[in-house]
Amino acid sequence: MTIRCTIASALAIFVVAVAGAALARGNDARGRIVPLSAARLIIEFNASAEDIGIQAFLDSGGWREVEIFDPLGAEVFSAEAEGRLLRQGGGTELFLESVEPGLDELPLDVFFGRFPEGVYKFRGRTPEGDRLVGSARFSHDVPAGPELVSPVPGAGECAEDVALPAVIEWEPVTTSITGAPIEIVAYEVIVENGGVNFDVVSPATAGTTVTVPPEVLEPGADYIFEVLAIEEGGNQTITEGCFATAN
Repeated sequence: MTIRCTIASALAIFVVAVAGAALARGNDARGRIVPLSAARLIIEFNASAEDIGIQAFLDSGGWREVEIFDPLGAEVFSAEAEGRLLRQGGGTELFLESVEPGLDELPLDVFFGRFPEGVYKFRGRTPEGDRLVGSARFSHDVPAGPELVSPVPGAGECAEDVALPAVIEWEPVTTSITGAPIEIVAYEVIVENGGVNFDVVSPATAGTTVTVPPEVLEPGADYIFEVLAIEEGGNQTITEGCFATAN
């Protein structure tokens, strides 16, 4: 009797141990859950060119594979690190910008149907097998294009004889591209000509004027610039311009 009880007890302990080991292996296979450091999905609209697309960004300590799913669960994007990149430890940051068709080719309603509003889920794996998770709220609130006040084109396509320092000014943006009220949180101004890349982001409360210092610009040179209106969800709209500085 004592022998049978001892054998039964030992068998029970063995079964529990095996089950515990199997559960531990299952947990190891699933890996830990690691939140992404950043996950973002936005719309970029160019009011001058009238084209539209999306931009996605994520950041982590290291990823082997990543996927993005729309609110309905459909896969929007996937990427995988292989070979030398994986042996290096995989990727960390990832920035993706889509092709930006014109509205004549891709009307707004078709674009909005292709990328519905809602929460997009970011999923992935680290090189060690842990699960990466993140999410981004995506909206159709797209700002109207900033209306330029200066410099504005003269008889040609670009403003001419712009005095230094150059002052870039625009009207405040208060509506979306569909005419609905919108809250702008920041403006960005970019000026470049190949050798120069001036880029400044300022809160909307700082006003709608940016002065480009004379140290950045040269007399008698041609420049292109962009003014971006950025709404609270991150969607942004560009208005393009160009000018030539005075000699």
